[in-house]
Amino acid sequence: MKLINLTAVALIFSAGAALADTHITKGTVTKVDAKWSKVTVDHEELKNLDMPAMKMVFQLAEPEMVDQLSEGENIRFAADRVNGKLTITEILD
Repeated sequence: MKLINLTAVALIFSAGAALADTHITKGTVTKVDAKWSKVTVDHEELKNLDMPAMKMVFQLAEPEMVDQLSEGENIRFAADRVNGKLTITEILD
């Protein structure tokens, strides 16, 4: 019984890691719009959103995120649909 529980826990952790990998992508910031808390990113495929690589505008989940960004910067980020808008929800170091 204990072996089964440990196996189940291992599967849950590995599934969580795989899910996290599908939400993180890389891109290059091409424009920062601090007034409207938006950023344009030339990004790789967004697997979780089933979107190919392209350049597009994202809303920022938190206005303070704009302070972390500058044009020409390479970033790793997570994006999702929030209230119907494509939104960067996390910027990783």
